[in-house]
Amino acid sequence: MSFTLKQSALTVSNSVFDKRSSITCRSLFLSCLNLQNNPKRTLLSLSKPLYISSFQSFNEKSVILCKAYEADKSPSPAAAEAKSEAAKSVKIGIYFATWWALNVVFNIYNKKVLNAYPYPWLTSTLSLACGSLMMLVSWATKIAEPPKINLEFWKALFPVAVAHTIGHVAATVSMSKVAVSFTHIIKSGEPAFSVIVSRFLLGERFPPAVYLSLVPIIGGCGLAALTELNFNMTGFMGAMISNLAFVFRNIFSKKGMKGKSVSGMNYYACLSMLSLLILTPFAIAVEGPHMWAAGWKEAVSDIGPQFIWWVVAQSIFYHLYNQVSYMSLDEISPLTFSVGNTMKRISVIVSSIIIFRTPVQPINALGAAIAILGTFLYSQAKA
Repeated sequence: MSFTLKQSALTVSNSVFDKRSSITCRSLFLSCLNLQNNPKRTLLSLSKPLYISSFQSFNEKSVILCKAYEADKSPSPAAAEAKSEAAKSVKIGIYFATWWALNVVFNIYNKKVLNAYPYPWLTSTLSLACGSLMMLVSWATKIAEPPKINLEFWKALFPVAVAHTIGHVAATVSMSKVAVSFTHIIKSGEPAFSVIVSRFLLGERFPPAVYLSLVPIIGGCGLAALTELNFNMTGFMGAMISNLAFVFRNIFSKKGMKGKSVSGMNYYACLSMLSLLILTPFAIAVEGPHMWAAGWKEAVSDIGPQFIWWVVAQSIFYHLYNQVSYMSLDEISPLTFSVGNTMKRISVIVSSIIIFRTPVQPINALGAAIAILGTFLYSQAKA
């Protein structure tokens, strides 16, 4: 009986064999094949390369025990883990790029709508309604798996939804009065509100580096506000209220939703639906159908049918960018998310200044840069 085995069919990694050991290894490998009972001369040809994963040497017997596997199988746990980490990094990169792009598009269409149709309460309601409808359709058609939730879940979600509703409306009111860039510069001061609320209401303590990072945040926001060419107090206060509301939203979400096994996408869908129920009666009371109808007629007359597309687009992109941000939380740490959120604000500020040709003084730009730098330092200090 004879066997033919191509030497290239074996690849040795992280091991050094001398010539005699290599022959012994291959001989032992071939002898384990149950072919000796075949009286005929057999030719063995391996079409797939074999890789030696480990070996043991027994000096007293001059035997080397080899273990091999086929090339189309997973090479090793370490290689599989590295491949998994690379795939995860690519996935996170896609999440971030999508999140930032959707947010930029939303802010552009939202500002266009508010310039032509200054009714932020209705605009906010339409954003939540559109997202709620999209998710209901997704659940009904099995595109997305509906969450398994109960009454306790909705009770825990209610304070989160109240804070989310206030923050959403306040931010929209702000953008209806001032430039998009200014709203986001002020909203970059959210970490300052987070530290103040957590320290004085929850009794949490932070390292000195966290407190020091608040200096450029507060100073940068103050400098930007004082040098804003089109400053408006309603717009400024709207952004500040939005910061405070979103801080409470995060606190309520962390405390009340702990242990609730709901995906990020479904969590935000439920949050949108409950916020819609909370916001709708207030929107009707503050603005009302009569004002909405008159304003709609005027906007369509001035802008044309494309105004309808603006409203639809801002509603869809609002839900999508928030949904992607909540989905990314399932994959990344809070620190990474915080850094990503800082970079998102930079992309929104720069793009809005370019698209809407917002006049910016050098001192105003410096204030924005200082505030954003402070936000980045805050995220690093909390790591």
